[in-house]
Amino acid sequence: MTEFVKKTKQGAIVYDSGIFDQVSEDLFRARGWKTVEPVTGALRSAGRGNTLIVSDGSRDFVLRKYVRGGLIGRLIKDTYFWKGEDDTRSFAEWRLLKNLVKKGLNVPIPAAAYYRRTAMFYTADLLTVRIPGIQSLADRILQAPGSDEFWESLGVAICRIHAHEVYHADMNAYNIQLDEKDEVWLLDFDRGELSPTGTWKQETLSRLHRSLRKIKNLSPGIFFEEANWQKLLDGYFSESRSE
Repeated sequence: MTEFVKKTKQGAIVYDSGIFDQVSEDLFRARGWKTVEPVTGALRSAGRGNTLIVSDGSRDFVLRKYVRGGLIGRLIKDTYFWKGEDDTRSFAEWRLLKNLVKKGLNVPIPAAAYYRRTAMFYTADLLTVRIPGIQSLADRILQAPGSDEFWESLGVAICRIHAHEVYHADMNAYNIQLDEKDEVWLLDFDRGELSPTGTWKQETLSRLHRSLRKIKNLSPGIFFEEANWQKLLDGYFSESRSE
């Protein structure tokens, strides 16, 4: 991947020249694409309505606007305090994904990232190459139960991500995605980083566990039981011992 940065009137775009010969702000506007469709999914897996699937007719991408969640998101939807270009949410995630792709991990390929600055604040967007045929873990276990081997394989995949010291700030049943072969992909590395120390590995697992319990409450018929979680942990710790 070859990184280029293009300055715009109020911000900048970082992009992979192997994907785009030239870029403009239109890449981050729905009207700049031939086709546009919202990301959909059951059990709130479509997020906050900030993500679109866009296409130029030959290639598909995922366009995501950075928006805030929680209570603060009700007051300040999509602006962040300016701390410098390298610290923008979009540039930081683009470069982290670039690093993870080089490591051979199952994450989206970053295509371009953008920020637009206004005084001491900025807004940001990220464009990644669409991974075909994936669905969230939440949607997957809403449709059919997973075998013991399925849950163990999830634990193994998470452990392998952790073995590369990759901290994911929001590992949940929506950001873990599976393709048609049940191979695991991890999305949304906003606020993620490479971190060799700390208690974050256990905290990440706990966050995922809470997410699975939450969707079980949303839909009691979903195929998740505590025994499944134990199998996931079995896979995780078995893999960690083999490292």
